[in-house]
Amino acid sequence: MNNQIISLFSGAGGLDKGFELAGFDVKWANEYDKTIWDTHRYNFSKTNLDTRSIRDISSKEIPDCIGIIGGPPCQSWSEAGALRGINDSRGQLFYEFIRILNDKKPLFFLAENVSGMLATRHNESLNNIKKLFKDSGYNLSFKLLNAVNYNVPQDRKRVFFIGFRNDLNIKFEFPKSFDEIITLEKAIGDLKNSALPATDKNYTNKNCFIPNHEYMTGGFSTIYMSRNRVRSWDEPSFTIQAGGRHAPIHPQAPKMKFIEQDKREFVKGKEHLYRRLSIRECARIQTFPDDFKFIYDNLSDGYKMVGNAVPVNMAYLLANKIMKELSQIDKKKNETNLCLAVG
Repeated sequence: MNNQIISLFSGAGGLDKGFELAGFDVKWANEYDKTIWDTHRYNFSKTNLDTRSIRDISSKEIPDCIGIIGGPPCQSWSEAGALRGINDSRGQLFYEFIRILNDKKPLFFLAENVSGMLATRHNESLNNIKKLFKDSGYNLSFKLLNAVNYNVPQDRKRVFFIGFRNDLNIKFEFPKSFDEIITLEKAIGDLKNSALPATDKNYTNKNCFIPNHEYMTGGFSTIYMSRNRVRSWDEPSFTIQAGGRHAPIHPQAPKMKFIEQDKREFVKGKEHLYRRLSIRECARIQTFPDDFKFIYDNLSDGYKMVGNAVPVNMAYLLANKIMKELSQIDKKKNETNLCLAVG
């Protein structure tokens, strides 16, 4: 079977890496953010990275493939953002994904986005997106998943659209959740004493003994201090976000002290323990392998790449399930050919 797929809105490549580990070949990828290009090219040297805006790319310029994967930009749907959804130009990029899907007609697709698109105000837009996927000729499966249930040490809720082309007669069934929850101790315990603070103005050290094991410095906003940002060693992490200023606090610190509604503070005498998770610690929590290197000058770009990614382990589990379904198609074809030959 030809295992070539294309990746849209690739980012640093969390989805791409998961699908690669499951046996797919990411032949072509698209990413418009220039701060990500060096990272993607370093980690996916065999992939042709197209850096143009997806709006400027004709479907004819994109290689044929058996699958399309991607996560259209999520800020406009985010509960932390303005929730403008499809009325925002970034939200409309979902239609670019569907345009290419409709033109290329691969065997399957996977699209990922934030749970904020489930907000009541987005019902009409969400139903329209589902309808467009179905009208493109795909049997759609849709579900909200929490990464913590899929071999990822992090509470992270995201929605997934997965579809197989109608003629394949496959209805994708999402994998069952894992019973075991991976803790911060297991995920990053070995990194606890080796992180470096960023240099002046939060620029990279460039000489970390462990690549990307450096953390953003600077104060914490009143919004950040409005709730506890510390998870203990025996718990999974909070969601790894795309902004370094909002990175969770390292579990070496005690949980923040409640003062009043929307106000907490660091435990007095323990202030030195409160540091943000490093980029490498966030990458571990996002289940990127340690040899996956993030390239940046300012740490804010490193946190953005890690936080916007789909956790690799989660991507792998979904990709592996898709691969098994496709393998069954090949098996049935071989059996049919054998019967015809014998007959």
